[in-house]
Amino acid sequence: MLHAIQNINEKIAPKVLGVNPLDQAALDEILLKIDGTENKTALGANAILGVSLACLKASALSNGVSLFRHIGGEKANRLPVPLMNVLNGGAHADNGLDIQEFMVAPVCGGRFSESLRAGSEIFHLLKKILSEKNLSTAVGDEGGFAPHLKNNEEALQLLVMAIEKSGYRLGEDVFLALDVASTEFFADGLYKFEGKKISGEELGEIYRGWSRKYPIASMEDGFAEDDWSSWQKFCKANEAGKNKIQVVGDDLFVTNPKRIARGIEERAANALLVKVNQIGSFTETKKAVELAHSAGFHAVMSHRSGETEDVTIADLSVGLGCEQIKTGSLCRGERTAKYNQLLRIQEEIGTNVQFWGADAFRF
Repeated sequence: MLHAIQNINEKIAPKVLGVNPLDQAALDEILLKIDGTENKTALGANAILGVSLACLKASALSNGVSLFRHIGGEKANRLPVPLMNVLNGGAHADNGLDIQEFMVAPVCGGRFSESLRAGSEIFHLLKKILSEKNLSTAVGDEGGFAPHLKNNEEALQLLVMAIEKSGYRLGEDVFLALDVASTEFFADGLYKFEGKKISGEELGEIYRGWSRKYPIASMEDGFAEDDWSSWQKFCKANEAGKNKIQVVGDDLFVTNPKRIARGIEERAANALLVKVNQIGSFTETKKAVELAHSAGFHAVMSHRSGETEDVTIADLSVGLGCEQIKTGSLCRGERTAKYNQLLRIQEEIGTNVQFWGADAFRF
């Protein structure tokens, strides 16, 4: 981070002083020219993004409007469905689970605040269930619980139990979502999953089996970032099947328009995970979301594991019309800060506020 600040002070500041901050596209273009590399290797995405978002916020303040309104105008009045990471595995927890994130997606209530309430109630009831089973209630990187379980399906069963005991209707009020992060256990063309080395096709069969048993609305990074054939095969079967789910590309796309365009052409996914620090500037982020939406993809605004209490992604999710947002569990300040900002946005919009609800997914 200190290196990024040095780049801002010494390389970026002299070139952008005097530039009209209200012309976001022009400023971002200058930042990219200063860097001069395709992957922001000269300045770093953190330096570029910091200046880009600072300009965006300054412009909103100058215009006397909230950030989400500055981004999306008067049409920015629909809040995303939260994908809440309540059970952690993979690289986010040292508990033996292959899948990185087990999430709940509350679509109920007609308002974001009601959805958030449902997620909070489920999260705390899940803690009670884990305690009764003498399982750990310590949390992982993103605030979800990280108990040692027998296998990945046991985690799904625990989520089902928590949802049902909370009084919400499984598959109507609340759905399940997964971030597999399969690149982490992919090597030499095979996936090391639950102690066995299997093919992408075999892994896809496991997912389809789960989708027949559990109301899984979304699955992120089910296959490795360069295993394009497995993505394509799974999406083709998904479109033909009865239990259609949202197939999200994160590592597959890295918010990069070139990879997104390939994914659209090859029908390798149907949704984009959006991480502003992957692409490096607001203008590029906006173009990535617009490209995804133009192809009928849904967009999921996302945090990172190493988060701060900055709430910009909450405003971005509403301003850019993202159907969903990922910002972790219902604990830890860097996670709850984003939820609180969305509550403030809901309050500001007032009677015109809308909520994506079940329309956020493909069923």
